[in-house]
Amino acid sequence: MSAEATNPATPGPAAPTALTATAGRRKSRPRIDLRRLGRAALLGPAARDRLPDAIGHVVEAHRAHHPDADLEPLRRAYVLAESSHRGQMRKSGEPYITHPLAVTLILAELGAETTTLTASLLHDTVEDTEVTLEQVREQFGEEVRYLVDGVTKLEKVDYGAAAEPETFRKMLVATGNDVRVMSIKLADRLHNMRTLGVMRPEKQARIAKVTRDVLIPLAERLGVQALKTELEDLVFAILHPEEYRHTRELIAENAARSVDPLAEVADEARGVLREAGIPAEVLIRPRHFVSVHRRARRRGQLRGTDFGRLLVLVNEDADCYGVLGELHTCMTPVVSEFKDFIAVPKFNLYQSLHTAVARPDGQVVEVLIRTHQMHKVAEAGVVALGNPYAPATDTPGTDATGTDTPAADAPADGERADPTRPGWLSRLLDWQRAAPDPDTFWCTLREDLAQDREITVFRPDGGTLGLPEGATCVDAAYAQYGEDAHACIGARVNGRLATLSTVLGDGDTVQLLMGQDPASEPSREWLEHAHTAAARIAIQRWLTAHPGGGTGGEAAHGGSTGAADGAIRAGTAEAAPAARPADGAPAARPRRADVLVDRPGAAVRLAGCCTPVPPDEITGFAVRGGVVTVHRGECAAVVDMKSRGRAEIGVRWGDTTECRVTLVAESFGRPHLLADLTEAIALEGAEIVSATVEPPSQQRVRHTYTLELPDAARLPALMRAMRDVPGVYDVSRAQHQAPGS
Repeated sequence: MSAEATNPATPGPAAPTALTATAGRRKSRPRIDLRRLGRAALLGPAARDRLPDAIGHVVEAHRAHHPDADLEPLRRAYVLAESSHRGQMRKSGEPYITHPLAVTLILAELGAETTTLTASLLHDTVEDTEVTLEQVREQFGEEVRYLVDGVTKLEKVDYGAAAEPETFRKMLVATGNDVRVMSIKLADRLHNMRTLGVMRPEKQARIAKVTRDVLIPLAERLGVQALKTELEDLVFAILHPEEYRHTRELIAENAARSVDPLAEVADEARGVLREAGIPAEVLIRPRHFVSVHRRARRRGQLRGTDFGRLLVLVNEDADCYGVLGELHTCMTPVVSEFKDFIAVPKFNLYQSLHTAVARPDGQVVEVLIRTHQMHKVAEAGVVALGNPYAPATDTPGTDATGTDTPAADAPADGERADPTRPGWLSRLLDWQRAAPDPDTFWCTLREDLAQDREITVFRPDGGTLGLPEGATCVDAAYAQYGEDAHACIGARVNGRLATLSTVLGDGDTVQLLMGQDPASEPSREWLEHAHTAAARIAIQRWLTAHPGGGTGGEAAHGGSTGAADGAIRAGTAEAAPAARPADGAPAARPRRADVLVDRPGAAVRLAGCCTPVPPDEITGFAVRGGVVTVHRGECAAVVDMKSRGRAEIGVRWGDTTECRVTLVAESFGRPHLLADLTEAIALEGAEIVSATVEPPSQQRVRHTYTLELPDAARLPALMRAMRDVPGVYDVSRAQHQAPGS
C-alpha cells in the first residue's frame, strides 16, 4: 500500500481513492465492488474445509505479507461475523458484513498479523449482535477478546464537542496498552469515510471535523501514513469542496502533459545507480490531494516536479547512504533540503533520507531514500510491528562459550516483545496517569495533537529526546526526568548557559542542571514556557497540590525561610552578622588589610570597583582630598586613569591579612537560595558587610556581597563553597567601574 494516495489522472468520483497498492510495488488492485462482495458474503460457501469466497481478497493481501499465516482463525471469524450480521444492512444498501470485510482488507494490505485481522472481522459483533465477549474468548482466545472489547469501547465514544473526556482518556489508555485497538479503529473510520456520501451533508461535515481534529493526528502519531493521507483527502473533499475540485483539476492538467519531468529525473537516477552497481528501485510517488493543495498555497504556480517525489528503495541501510552519495555526485543537490531520519528516526518510527536535486531548468525534485523494511514501516507504522506480545522470532543458539542461549529478546509474560513502540505513546501513558482531572487531560491532548512537527535534541551522554517544535528547556527537563524535573535550576544549550524558557532547535545539545534540594518546587512561570503535555500536567499537578507554592525560580520574595532571608531583600541592605561567638556576643570586626603607600601620611582607600585583597597585584592613584585609592592591577579603572594622565603611586601590602572583598554570585532562582548562600559564607568565617540582590530576570538572579575575611588566603575556599551551593553557577570578584575613582 502506498503511504501517499495515488492521484487519478482524470477527475473521478467526489472523494479520492487510495490503498490501491501494497508495499508501493505491487500492481494496483481495483476498488472492490461492495455490492458484489455482499452477495458473496451471503452466498459463498462456508464449509469447514474451505475458505469462504468473500474473504478471498483478504487472504490474498494477508499472504502477501505473511505467507505462512494460519488462515483457520480468519475462516472461523468470518463465519461467526457473517451469521451474526445476517439480515443487517448498511445505510448505503449493502449487507452489513461488507463493512468488517472492508476494514479487514485495509488492515491486511497494511500487513497486519492474523490476530488483528481476526479481531477486525469481529469488531462490530459484540456491539451490534447477540455475540458476547465470553463467546469471543472461548472461540478465539483472550487476545482477540481484548481487541474486540477495546474497539467496542471506542465505538461508544462521542468525539464531538460534547465528548466525555474521561471516556476519551480510557480510549487512549487502551490504545497505549495495545496499539492494534487504534489500528482497527482507524481502518474502521477510513471505510466509513469512504462511504459517507449516503449521509446528510451536516452529518458528513461533523464526522469529517472529528476525523480531522482527533483521528488524523492520532494516525500521524502511530505512523500509519497510508491511512492518514487518505483520511486527509476524504476530509478535504467534504469540508473544502471547491478547493478540492480545483486541486483535482490541477492534478488532471499535469497528468495530461506530454513531458513528465519527474519521469526524466527518475530515468537519470536509475542510470546513475545502475552504473554505481547499487541495486535499487526508483519509483514516482504522486502527492496526495492535500499535499498538492498545500504546495499550491505556498508556491502559487505549480510546476511538474511539484506533483510528486521520487522514492528510491534499497536492501540495506548502508545502500541508502550510497545512493545519497551517487545522486549528490552526479546530480545537483539542494543541500538545504537534506534530512537524515535514519540516524535519528522521527517520533512515529519513520526512517528515511530526504534530499532534493535540481534540474537544469530550475525545477527541484524531492527524493526519499529508504530500505524496503523502512518503507513498510513508513506506510503502516505500528501496524507493521505486528503482534506486540508475540515471542521473539530468533531461534535459540549458542554463545561463544558454547552455552545455550534463549531466543533473542524473549519477553517475560505480559511484556512487549518489540520495544520500539512510538515514544509518543509511551509519553502519553505516562502523563495521562498524572493528569489531575479528565478535563485537563482532554485539553492538553488536543494541544498535543495540534503539534504536527517534532524536533530531536541530544543529551550530553549521547541520548536523544523527541520534543514538539517550539519546546523549551522546561519541556526537555520533564521529558528526561519526569516529576524529578521540579528540581531543575537551569540548563546549558550547546555548551552555553541558558534559561529554562529557552526555545530549543532541532539538533541542539541540552545539559539540564539539577539542584540537590529535596524540597525544590517548580515555578508558576514555567507553565508559560511549557509546550508538552508531560511538562504542563506535571507542573499543574504540583501547583494544585501546593496552592501556596510555585515560587521556584524567584529569589527572596517572601517565599524563603532562614535567618539570613529576613535580613536581605531585593535591593541593597545591611546584612546581619554571619558569624557570632558561642555566647551570642557580637564578633569583633576584622581590620582591613594594611596597605603601605609611598606618600607618607596619605589616607588609603581600597577601591570598591575591584576590591583588592592580598596577594593581588595593586597600584594606587591620588584622588580628591589627598586620598590614595588602591586598585587591582587588572582593574578597568587603572587603564582609564592612565589614559587620562593620572600618576601612579606605589603601594604594597603590609603584614595584616584581614581583608574586605566584593563577590558577585550568578544563580538560577529557587526557594531558600539566600539562606543557603549566607550559611555557606558564615561557615567559611566571613562576615557580610552588605548585600545586593537584583530582581530575578528570566529566572536568573545576581547577588553582590561585600565580605570581611579574617585571612585573605581563605578567599579561594570561600568562592568554592559559594559555587557549591545548588543553583549557583558562577562566583567572581566584582569588576564594575567605580565612578569617581
